[in-house]
Amino acid sequence: MDRTAVPARLSMTQVLLCGAAVVTLSMGIRHGFGLWLQPITMERGWTRETFAFALAVQNLAWGLAGPLAGGLADRFGAFRVLFAGGVLYALGLVTMALATSGLAFTGSAGVLLGLAQSGTTYAIVYGVIARQVDPARRSWAMGVTAAAGSFGQFLMVPVESWLIGSAGWQMALVVLGAVALAIVPFGRGLKEPAAAPAAAAHRQSVGAALREAFGYPSFRLLTAGYFVCGFQVVFIGVHLPSYLKDAGLAPQVATMALMLIGLFNVFGTYGVGVLGQRLPKRHLLAAIYLLRALAIVVFLAVPLTPWSVYVFSAAIGLLWLSTVPPTNAIVAQIFGPQYMSMLGGFVFLSHQVGSFLGVWLGGVLYDASGSYDIVWWLSVALGVFAALINLPVRETAIARPVLGAT
Repeated sequence: MDRTAVPARLSMTQVLLCGAAVVTLSMGIRHGFGLWLQPITMERGWTRETFAFALAVQNLAWGLAGPLAGGLADRFGAFRVLFAGGVLYALGLVTMALATSGLAFTGSAGVLLGLAQSGTTYAIVYGVIARQVDPARRSWAMGVTAAAGSFGQFLMVPVESWLIGSAGWQMALVVLGAVALAIVPFGRGLKEPAAAPAAAAHRQSVGAALREAFGYPSFRLLTAGYFVCGFQVVFIGVHLPSYLKDAGLAPQVATMALMLIGLFNVFGTYGVGVLGQRLPKRHLLAAIYLLRALAIVVFLAVPLTPWSVYVFSAAIGLLWLSTVPPTNAIVAQIFGPQYMSMLGGFVFLSHQVGSFLGVWLGGVLYDASGSYDIVWWLSVALGVFAALINLPVRETAIARPVLGAT
């Protein structure tokens, strides 16, 4: 038997531990950005739209850079991309603290942090998982990593709230910049062994991979559904603290709400990763989007109290990033692992366009009307839309001509 045809693999334990640590840091830090909205805008004298626009640019830059970062990770290895992303993350947080104009704030909190996140989050780590973990356990492994990112959200929110309260919002960002540098050593654990020559000889070209993906209806449907995911979660994550404070609730309620979202997200993402091994992933995605819409409707219909906020946060937390494992697992299942990071980056670009609109419209419509109601109800309508378009997705591997066949 030709053993050179079988590429070496990293230990699954190593991949999961290091991948989970990277995502815990990268997703955990960003989850608390909504806590900075009021202290920064009040001290700088900016409108909420100024802050919201910077975070909208962050999400758009993340999405636009995602396919490039993913392609570089597929071609040159994830570690190099994670190294650059970790350094940019630290630089972006420090310059965010120093920015004194809206333009500078958009450049730091928007562009720099968006580029950093494109190289330190799910698409990069999931590409390693797709190549290094057996396909039979891929959905579960992606669920474990997503759950780690959710735990990071739960862990980092009270830390960030405490830092802001005890050291001030500027020093809190500087401290987080130092913490973000830990992405680099954890990323070293995701450095993959070189592919075996026989495996490398059958590589599909980048152009062929892109034509194949964008010509496939299920890829386009997944991409459209992910737009809705981004719109909903970033609008809620950034604007929920201010929505609650406007209603007269104590700041601790918002902190607890973000913590609960992160905590229940652990269970949601892991549970969906496990269910993805047993149930059609398209059905899981449709259910998640529909349940999000229902949770928002109930939240808006009942009286706003701390307990209604906590129940809503727990419910939306179960559904928060639970779209991530099935969406990425379907992409790997259809197209294989070779260009997983790049194709996942293109799907995620749609997510980030939705994120841009969700966070920006939240600021614009609030400044125009004094209310977030329009964006809440738009989130409901988009949830129903996403549920419907995920149902016809086909999950089977795409049929390709056999190389060398006559």
